[in-house]
Formats: sequence, structure tokens, C-alpha cells
Amino acid sequence: MMSAMHSIYKRKTFSFAAKLASAALLTLASQFAGAWSIGAAAEQAVSSAVAKHARAALQDRTGAPVALPAGRGFDSCADLFPQKAPLSVVSVSADWKPVALCSNHFAVLYSGLSKTPLVTFERLTRAQLSDARDEQRTEQFFADPRLPRGARAELEDYRGSGQDRGHLAAAGNQPDAESMAQSFALSNMIPQDPTNNRKIWSKIESDVRKFARRARGDVFVFSGPLFNGPRQTIGSGRVWVPSHIFKLVYDEASGRSWAYILPNTADARIEAPMDYQSFVKTTGWNLLSAVHAVNQ
Repeated sequence: MMSAMHSIYKRKTFSFAAKLASAALLTLASQFAGAWSIGAAAEQAVSSAVAKHARAALQDRTGAPVALPAGRGFDSCADLFPQKAPLSVVSVSADWKPVALCSNHFAVLYSGLSKTPLVTFERLTRAQLSDARDEQRTEQFFADPRLPRGARAELEDYRGSGQDRGHLAAAGNQPDAESMAQSFALSNMIPQDPTNNRKIWSKIESDVRKFARRARGDVFVFSGPLFNGPRQTIGSGRVWVPSHIFKLVYDEASGRSWAYILPNTADARIEAPMDYQSFVKTTGWNLLSAVHAVNQ
């Protein structure tokens, strides 16, 4: 089965608008220089203004305030998967238009069909979560420039939708500023009921972090949407709204795994975690196949 990987967009450093802004500022500076000498502070102000226009022009093109790892497949972030055995993208139906995206501390199996993640992959450690305590949320959401425009969610799709941009790989798990910024890519987001996102889902994320801080080894976390029943979408890009959300947790040291599946609604409640076999039967995702193959 052919993988639906997409080429990565190349960025231009300056747009035509930024060049015009730069030229205008430099012309203004030279006019002042004809009357009197520009001091160091004034020169710095001009340079800062030019740089600001350049950054704005770049963000207008990509929306990305942070660098994102390039590459094809999950090979460059295999350490985020149990046994360092990444999921094979070609094992996923091409109908989903699947794309593998690596970031510093999480990976995303993305769908160009639903314009959401299908699954996110994280490896949590005590050290990572200790560092994450001090990180502040950026709140700078952006469209992922690694994806073609027709295959990605845009900021405009969420505006006025009544849906939160809900993280799957949690912002609260990110141990440094760059990783935190990466987590705000829309390729890591689903349209999520606001109450669900800010209360019950947030509690599940917090409970998983508490467990991982006590664990004797690495804890792997898999999160994703389910699309059951009539399809709902938001925005002109028709981003799919999940009916349910799941989170699977695997404790490598003990070999234990458990999962939560909850409806994407304001009145959702946390039920008793389900075992792995029930999770696979419900979702169709055999995400620990590499672990079970090793243990057999």
C-alpha cells in the first residue's frame, strides 16, 4: 500500500512585503542620517523593526513561530515508540492520507482526510516531566507548514466554530520552550468540546503525568480521535470533529497498559480504564504490537 506522504513546503526568508518594509525603513534611516548622525540606539531600533517585519512576513506564509523537524516517516523519532519500533505508515489505509510527523518530544500520525491526528505518540520520563513543570504555554497556535494547504487545518477553520483546539500530545508534557511551541501546531489538534478539553481531558492528562512521575521507567502514551456516527466538520476546510477521544498508557517497566475512551461532549465522565484487548477491539488500533511480539 502506497504511503500518502507529502512534500515539505520550502520557506522563503522574506516576502515581497517584508522587502518593501525593509527598504522603507532603511530609506527613512538614511534621511535622518543626512541631518544628524544616527546613534547606536536608533540603529538598533531600525534593525529591530526590519527583523520584526521579516518575522511577520514569514509567519504570514507559514504561521509557524518555531522550527519543526523535517523528514519522512518515523525513523528520526523512533525513540518515542516502545521497543523503538515505530508504527509503519503503510500499514494505515491510504484512504486516510496518512503522514508521519516527528517533533522533539512527540510524534503524530496525521490524516490529510480528517485534517486531524489519527494518533499521537509520546514517551514520558521523570526528567522530562520535571522540566515540564517550569514551562509556560505559548498559546500560539499555527498551521503546520510541513503539510500542503489542502491537507491541513487552518486557524480560520476553528474561528467561530464553538470548538477548542484540543491538544492530543499534551502541552503540559513538554520540557522546553521549543517543544512547547511545537505542541501548538494544528497537526496536534482536534476540534474538542471546550468543557471536555478544559476539565475531564485535562484531568486525564494530569493523572497520566502523576503516574509517569512515579513510574520506574518510561511511560508511553498514545492519544487519538474516533469518528463514529454522522460526520461533523468545522470551517471551510471541513476539519472532522471526533465523536470520541482515547488515551492509551503503557508502563514499560511493569508491562501494564490501560486506556480511556470518552465521548467528545461536555457531559463526558471518566469511566474505569479498559484493558488493552478491549481497547484494540473498540478502536481497531493495535498500537502495542511490537511489545507483544517481543514478549511472545
